[in-house]
Amino acid sequence: MNNNRIDFLGIPVDVLTVQETINNVDYAIKNMKCINHVVINAGKVVSMQTDKQLFDSVVNCDIINADGQSIVWASHFLGKRLPERVTGADLMQHLVKLAFERGYKCFFFGAKEEVVKKVVGKYSQLYSPDIIAGYRNGYYEKEDESAIINQIKESGAQLLFVAITSPKKEIFLSKYKLELRNVFFTMGVGGTFDVIAGITKRAPGWMQDIGLEWFYRFSQEPKRMWKRYLIGNSKFIVMVLKEKFSKNIIVSHKLHI
Repeated sequence: MNNNRIDFLGIPVDVLTVQETINNVDYAIKNMKCINHVVINAGKVVSMQTDKQLFDSVVNCDIINADGQSIVWASHFLGKRLPERVTGADLMQHLVKLAFERGYKCFFFGAKEEVVKKVVGKYSQLYSPDIIAGYRNGYYEKEDESAIINQIKESGAQLLFVAITSPKKEIFLSKYKLELRNVFFTMGVGGTFDVIAGITKRAPGWMQDIGLEWFYRFSQEPKRMWKRYLIGNSKFIVMVLKEKFSKNIIVSHKLHI
């Protein structure tokens, strides 16, 4: 596995392309090694500053990808270059295709019952029902967690995709990491099931490329998303600028000693 990482505002991030990430996952499954995967974006970076449980859940993952274009741009601005963004939504689709090609099985956990059923139905039709180890909706009580974990473990899945909100999904996967060690790859995919099922739409490619995917999402649900994106993005920009200029001050001070 490629373990080359940068330190991004105190968070380790893997210097990986999409294809390198897929190759690492394929290698791990072939060799029965476990990978806990996570992605970070601007909002999650901000949340991690005050949520220790989320912070610990993220930094202890085996692969940490930069989902947001803002993370990639900020890494360049700070002199620590990431090659490209690796979105959870795109990575999941690549890995489901890989499962079909390699004969792996996937478990889909999250979203509403009708949504996860649509996801399973779509992938069964697109590839084969043989890639489906099982599925479950994402609405449950804390006392249900043990039964959910047993269902996943007994399904025979090599890949687990968890489509519940952050930080719940990161904390859930971290909490049950050891119990799920027979599932060789786990990742949280947020609202990706809704996209696959056709409930919501992703931003056009050109908007993703120029870092405006967040604005497209905000425009769909402004009342629900304004605080997350407008306030969260502003805090992220301030954090990056502080990091940049504090280092410049330190460098300037050393040059004058």
